[in-house]
Amino acid sequence: MTTLSPENSLSARLSASFILVKRKPPIDKTEWDSFFDENGHLAKSRDFICVNILERGLHPFVRTEAWKFLTGYFSWQSSQDERLTVDSMRRKNYKALCQMYEKIQPLLENLHQNFTETRNNIEYQQGFHEMTMLFQLMVEHDHETFWLFQFFLQKTEHSCVINIGVAKNLDMLSTLITFLDPVFAEHLKGKGAGAVQSLFPWFCFCFQHAFKSFDDVWRLWEVLLTGKPCRNFQVLVAYSILQMVREQVLQESMGGDDILLACNNLIDLDADELISAACVVYAELIQKDVPQTLKDFFL
Repeated sequence: MTTLSPENSLSARLSASFILVKRKPPIDKTEWDSFFDENGHLAKSRDFICVNILERGLHPFVRTEAWKFLTGYFSWQSSQDERLTVDSMRRKNYKALCQMYEKIQPLLENLHQNFTETRNNIEYQQGFHEMTMLFQLMVEHDHETFWLFQFFLQKTEHSCVINIGVAKNLDMLSTLITFLDPVFAEHLKGKGAGAVQSLFPWFCFCFQHAFKSFDDVWRLWEVLLTGKPCRNFQVLVAYSILQMVREQVLQESMGGDDILLACNNLIDLDADELISAACVVYAELIQKDVPQTLKDFFL
């Protein structure tokens, strides 16, 4: 059996509680403010706050400020005065980056004939414009959008630009299916060859096309930022979504294209139900003799 560290034991307990206990109201502004002392230092632990975000979520009026802690825009140890200084610094740095880009853009356009087309294709094909929109809806200023989006990509351990992280997620998803559901894995190796790799957009868009509302997207994303109940929770989410079509795939002996179509038809999902399902997968995972590759990735 896998030996759990205190952190993993905590994650196991909180994932079980999320499954069994009806979700409480999200953290509202009054409760969020109560987490801080008179100097603006957090009086509650990071673990306490992250566990509550997993189990309950954030009220929209709290989300902007809370995400600045979750992404690393602000330090969890910072005071109110320190956060004001950091915000001013990030605003200045963003302005400097914009000015630098304005200066070098003509040079890039001259050196690379397809520069503008390539830049636009990266924005479109990788889903940057869609993901950025959700950050623009959340915050007021451009510098906040820029830094939050950058830190979000770093925190969720995948990249929409280089695809290294996305490829790793897909490999781990295949490994997870083989470990937890060998029957389904065997089918995917045959008729479903390539089906898992075709789920590339799930990770590039961070599942946003699967949900019924922006609130559901933000709900999942903030859970991913907490690192609870484990690292790389996004792969357990992908596994849970794939399990929704499992019976249909096996009963109808679907091939790769049909499997992909069935997955793409999974829309209007409820974030809380999906998070709960992924927590069930995690609870199952930690009870098994986990291969080292999965242990390193999740535990």
